[in-house]
Parts: sequence; structure tokens; C-alpha cells
Amino acid sequence: MTPTAPDTVAEPAQESAAESERRVALVTGATAGIGRAFAVRLATEGWDLVLVARDAKRLKELCAGLAASYLVSAEALPADLSTDEGTAAVEARLRASKIDLLVNNAGLSLNTPFLKSTVDKELYLLSVNVQAVMRLTHAVLPGMVERRSGGIINVSSVAGFAATMPGSTYPASKAWVTHFSESIALSVARHGVRVMALCPGFTRSEFHERAGIDMSKTPKWMWLDTASVVADALRDLQKGKTVSVPSVKYKVLVGFMRHTPTPLLRRLAKGARVRTGRDTE
Repeated sequence: MTPTAPDTVAEPAQESAAESERRVALVTGATAGIGRAFAVRLATEGWDLVLVARDAKRLKELCAGLAASYLVSAEALPADLSTDEGTAAVEARLRASKIDLLVNNAGLSLNTPFLKSTVDKELYLLSVNVQAVMRLTHAVLPGMVERRSGGIINVSSVAGFAATMPGSTYPASKAWVTHFSESIALSVARHGVRVMALCPGFTRSEFHERAGIDMSKTPKWMWLDTASVVADALRDLQKGKTVSVPSVKYKVLVGFMRHTPTPLLRRLAKGARVRTGRDTE
């Protein structure tokens, strides 16, 4: 998809001194799931928004709704982050003016085991889950460091803490996001900039449906709601955490994953994949 010119909804013609100090957040993958929940929560708190997604019509409708409901500026920036052109358009926007918070939420999974996948499919996954996260973080950080303020939330996953999905490269991509975020956080903390990896578990959104993954057998207790995930993330960012794992149940699970012997974890992961209907090898 070729990126189109950004559309700004409810943006004042002349910016006052007070308005120039308004907080601005850019959120990718903003039309559904965790990204949409971030957009709504930030709008309710008075943040102006730059929202990024592939579906231009849906994106503009969301921006119009948020601007009307919460009296904030909501700029629609349609872009496909799997393409160089789409990512470059968002990079340019990040460098154009002050962005106080970047939420790298856009991500995807493949419902195809590695042996049956193709290099093109795997590069597609990496272009969004890894490359776009790196490029957008690199684009926004210099301005934040210069102002000595700002925050970045990179949406990762509890799947990144272990090889829990046999045959899938998704956990590997999310492991990169988590470690990347922790490393960058260490390098910019002295400049007043916070970087954090958000690592949720199963969250009710369109993520699995878009990937064609059948989650009907996943126990109800394992699901999180997007509003709670976002609330936990924003609270943890303010606390200066570099990794946020929403909900007690997933904190316990991550602790288990980190301390369980690898052979046992591999057996449990394979069994869980079969039970949830995702063993396609």
C-alpha cells in the first residue's frame, strides 16, 4: 500500500502556547486490539494522537470519533509497515515534530510452521515485528533525547520468553523486541527517556483472527482484555519499568517459563500447542 498524505481531524488553525505543550502520542496498529485501546485511553487523558494503520477508511473513522468525543487532535497516517515506503512515511512524521510517546504496537504472526513457510513470509513477519520497531524507535529517539523527555512502548509478548510455539518464528521476533527495548532503555535512561517492552499474554483482539489461528480451545481464564493491558502498561512506564507483564497470572507464568528446565518446558509447550489446536506441522 502506498502511504497517503496524513489527514488531521479537529486540529486548530493556529496553535496557542498552551496547545503547543500538549502531549502527543503516535500509535501503530491503531485500529484494533491493543493499539485501539491505547488510542482510546490516551485520548481520554487528553493526549493528541497520530494514529497509524493500513486501513485508511477505518483509521479516519477512528480519528474522527476520538476527536469528536474527547476534543483532541487525531491525525490519521495510513501506512503499511511491512513496506519500506510505509515505514519511511512514519519515520518522517516522527522526525517532523515533537512526539512524547511512541507505541510500536503493529505486529503479526504466521499460522504456518517454519518448514512449510517461505522466506518471503518470514521476511514479511520480520519487517513488521522487528524492522519497523527498530526503525521507528531510531527515528523518534534523537528528539526525545534532545528534549530529555519522552517514552517508547514496544509491544512484545510473553511468547518471547521461551520457545512456546513449536515451528513458529513469532516468539523469536518478540524475544528480539523485549531484549532490544531493555538494551535501549539502559542507554537512554540518563537522558530522561523511558523505553519499555509490553509483554501481554493472550489478549482479546483481532490478532489471532487475522493470522487464521484457531483459539477456540484456549481456556477463558488465559484471556486478557485490552483496556487492562493498556492500563498496566502506562502505569509500568511511569514507574520506569523496562518490561511490563500485565496481570498476576502471566507474571507467574513468565516466572515459571524463566526457571523451568528447558527439556520440561519443551514438552509442555508441544502439548499446549496440540491442545489449543495450533499444531499444524
